[in-house]
Amino acid sequence: MIAGKQIGDQARWLRRSTRRLRQTLRYGSLAHSPIFFANSFPKSGTHLLTQVLQGFARIGPAVDSGMPAVTTFDGFTGRQRGLDEIMEDLRRFLPGDIGYGHVHAFPEVMELLSGARFATYFILRDPRDVVVSHVHYIAEMAPNHIHHRYYHEVLLDFNERLRASIVGVPVEELMRASDGRPVYEPLPDIRQRFEPYLDWLDCPAVLVLRYEEFVANRRQTLERVLDHALQRGFKATVSMPEAINRLEDSIDPARSPTFRSGKIGGWKNALTQQHQELFAAVCGDLLEKLGYE
Repeated sequence: MIAGKQIGDQARWLRRSTRRLRQTLRYGSLAHSPIFFANSFPKSGTHLLTQVLQGFARIGPAVDSGMPAVTTFDGFTGRQRGLDEIMEDLRRFLPGDIGYGHVHAFPEVMELLSGARFATYFILRDPRDVVVSHVHYIAEMAPNHIHHRYYHEVLLDFNERLRASIVGVPVEELMRASDGRPVYEPLPDIRQRFEPYLDWLDCPAVLVLRYEEFVANRRQTLERVLDHALQRGFKATVSMPEAINRLEDSIDPARSPTFRSGKIGGWKNALTQQHQELFAAVCGDLLEKLGYE
């Protein structure tokens, strides 16, 4: 298995080198371009933002790194990864690379992603829509996820699953549902899951975006995305209007393996009154902090 992983890593690095060479021949050196990084709270529009950033490869010296997501938690085991692992992943990016992930606001990570080498973006979404999306993802789209069996086999309807995504799942429940399979982490409630990301909202060097802005005001939001890249050292080779057109053309929901509906405000039809009361009890002032009150 280790040999297979090594072969896969080598193939990934080869593809990456080929893409970088192709972009160098097309635009010249990538050495002075920033590293583009799309950070997000899970189920908040990660693939949408990543697709937008991948569009920079069509307007100047940038390249899709092809690197896997940089995450705080391992999706298969639930294990929280060490800070050294996360930093190592981030330091693998080269100038002009485009990457993405779900990374908590650790001081060391914030310092790195705020540095001159990076053009970092953080996207968030109404937590009420997040919990709805989380249910569909865990139960229907992620069979290898650490919580899939519990959601799929123990929580037998949507309302039970939605409640779990709001209030969390205690570790003893997961153990009972696992048939002895090791379970490394329980599922915290939605506020506990959001809190480690909150400091990104106050990081001046990181552009904070909302999923809803891409739906309601796409062109203006794309202008902000482009402007942030230009401020961080990116050199576009086309006019501003053409650059925006190409960034917009890069958005293709069909290429997102976790895309379901992309609607905003869908929670209004999904959360019962009881769910809304649970959400309010668990979240406190979270909606206000995130600007969704």
